[in-house]
Amino acid sequence: MFKFISFREKLLDSYAIRLIVVWSMLFVTALNTNGIRAQTTGQVSGLVTDETGGTLPGVIVELDGASSAVSQTDPSGEYRFDEFPTGPATVTFRLLNFSTVRRDIDVGSDTRVDVVLVLGLTADIVVTGQRTFRNLAQLENPRENLVGIATSASVGAVTAEQLASRPIMRPGEVLETVPGFIASQHSGEGKANQYYLRGFNLDHGSDFATTIAGVPLNESSGAHAHGYSDANFLIPELVSGVQYTKGPYFAEHGDFSAAGSANINYANVLDQPLLSVSTGGQGWARVLAAASPEVGSGNLLVGLETSKNNGPWVLPDQMRKVNGVIRYSQGDQRNGVSVTGMAYTANWNATDQIPRRAVTGGMISRYGNVDPTDAGRTGRYALSVESLRSGVNRSTLLTGYVLHGRLNLFQNFTYFLENPVDGDQVEQEGRRIVYGGKAVHRRLGNMGQFPVESAIGLSFRRDAVGTVGLYNTIARLRSNTIRNDTVGQTAVGLFGQSEIEWSRYFRTQLGVRTDLYRYAVTAQRQLNSGTGSSGIVTPKVTAVFGPWQGTEFYANYGRGYHSNDPRAATTRVDPMSGDPVAGEDPLVPARGYEFGARTVAVPRLQSTLAWWHLSFDSELVFVGDAGIAEASRPSERNGVEWTNYLRFTDWFVGELDLSVASARFADLDPAGNYIPGALDRVIAAGVTVPRAQRVFGSLRLRHFGPRPLVEDNSVKSPPTTIWNGEFGVNLSDRADITFEGFNLLNSNVSDIDYFYTSRLQGEPLGGVDDIHFHPSLPRMARVMLNVRF
Repeated sequence: MFKFISFREKLLDSYAIRLIVVWSMLFVTALNTNGIRAQTTGQVSGLVTDETGGTLPGVIVELDGASSAVSQTDPSGEYRFDEFPTGPATVTFRLLNFSTVRRDIDVGSDTRVDVVLVLGLTADIVVTGQRTFRNLAQLENPRENLVGIATSASVGAVTAEQLASRPIMRPGEVLETVPGFIASQHSGEGKANQYYLRGFNLDHGSDFATTIAGVPLNESSGAHAHGYSDANFLIPELVSGVQYTKGPYFAEHGDFSAAGSANINYANVLDQPLLSVSTGGQGWARVLAAASPEVGSGNLLVGLETSKNNGPWVLPDQMRKVNGVIRYSQGDQRNGVSVTGMAYTANWNATDQIPRRAVTGGMISRYGNVDPTDAGRTGRYALSVESLRSGVNRSTLLTGYVLHGRLNLFQNFTYFLENPVDGDQVEQEGRRIVYGGKAVHRRLGNMGQFPVESAIGLSFRRDAVGTVGLYNTIARLRSNTIRNDTVGQTAVGLFGQSEIEWSRYFRTQLGVRTDLYRYAVTAQRQLNSGTGSSGIVTPKVTAVFGPWQGTEFYANYGRGYHSNDPRAATTRVDPMSGDPVAGEDPLVPARGYEFGARTVAVPRLQSTLAWWHLSFDSELVFVGDAGIAEASRPSERNGVEWTNYLRFTDWFVGELDLSVASARFADLDPAGNYIPGALDRVIAAGVTVPRAQRVFGSLRLRHFGPRPLVEDNSVKSPPTTIWNGEFGVNLSDRADITFEGFNLLNSNVSDIDYFYTSRLQGEPLGGVDDIHFHPSLPRMARVMLNVRF
């Protein structure tokens, strides 16, 4: 019995040993198989292009998975990784001035990943076409282009397609494509527009920096106003895009940019040569011819425009304008150079704002005037050079410009208050030469494992104002010199900033800017002459969170400044009364912060939402009509902006922009704390069938709310609401006809309102306090024929 049990145990032991051996072999085989599988490699390759289909060489491509590798695209935009371990991986594409694209992939034997990179909303760019800028809602996969496209909810780029699809009454209305921006008029059509943004009455451009074709628009020590920005020479059909920012969060922008900035690009190449002829009511007529033929290895853009306009006024405007641009350019979006010349001249009669009592009393009509000799003439001649050179991980932008400008304005806002016999008309005269430039160097790198994009820049500007004068006039004839000055100002700015990507969902941008000013004023009255200098350092901080499900969140803080006319700093005697006055600070600090979001989570929709705050230590304004600085108080503004661009289909687009603002003086004063002229809301909305369709058109709403006209808000302007529209037909591939309608409902509203003291003949010598307004133009139609060759 014992022996039998022993034999059975031995047999079981033998089976157990065999099982152990078999399972061990299977386990070892499995390990070997997994090892072999882990060592299997594949290939990843693809093509990188921009949104126009152009190839992008020098794109840094990072592949992270079981291992890591870095490559770059070749001259044809292709890249390739060989023998990369198979399995899950992430491929990231980085290029200066473009969005960062990141894709999660599964590496196989032959994996193809093609991507499209989109220009950043504030990208450095020299050579542009009419399809260079695209709205994220137009892209097939906008979510993957969200990273790096912006660092704030309130920056953006308006496309040429958006501009072409809306009726434009005045060239300055191109700036109304910036959400929340209003461009109105209180005088003749040749004068710079009156601008509004974020609770600011920007007057004619103070605190909003504008450049066109690389040349700054804002005038320092302007004859009419410091920051005066006359955009009437702008040719909308040649604009390739408008890049805009809002708030003091951007180190690259210095003077005049506390509220915001706009860079208006002219196209280097047109799709086809264009001849545009238009006519319409109120004496309107315009002819534009433009072409961009190939010359050598580049293109020569030539545009010539002439127009006339009388308006609805009892005294016809007789606005006459001749305008031209010529630009030679070579290259592409990453490497290019352009040389641009612009020339513009205009003259006009001016119907300025009128007192409401004169209209209600039957003295004049709504489109009448008090002084029929008000008028203006201007000229602007500019030459600019722009160059962009880009390498694998760096780019350098160089710009230079020289500008000659002249202006003569004849205006009378108080009528017979100061001079009961001859009237109060004054002439403002300005003659200037401005030259300067900018250099910006950007570089992609790493701080340890964190990608970094850094920039350093230097700007220089010299304003040589040979004449800035103010004269009493009678029917445009000078009777007395109030002041006549020569002003020289040199401004130098240095900035640096770094954007660090700390993780896939968090990045920061730190920046700092230093501005130095030196000025000299030689005045006819020696006591008002003087020299001086000033400087300011302005830090900037930004944090970006996301994207999550196609949504990014932003937090911005920045310091900026409001600059004053150098004459405000040196004036010691009121040139009209002879009373002593105190000089003012040339630079006044400003502070702003903002929280916002940008989303493309809903297909075909780009939407942004921002809450912002901006405060000024003072808003001192140099009053060109009086030749002295007008004291102001510290101020605070808060608001919310909501912008939406929805592409319902390829042939139907909707837009809705809503801006609400609260503007108040920050100190206590019995007079009240409302800021006169500050808009409390702006609504812009529209639906569009783009011009690419056989039948196209647009219907647009333009609304801005009531404004307090005095500090205690006891006198307010009414709101302004206007509907504009256009309808057109493409007659062929080479011709279209467009009908434009402005103020379709013929609303009796105002472009602008003021409350101050004036005197009409026969009234008390002390004058009468009243609302003075400039009416919006009545219903008007235009027809335009465009022929392409």
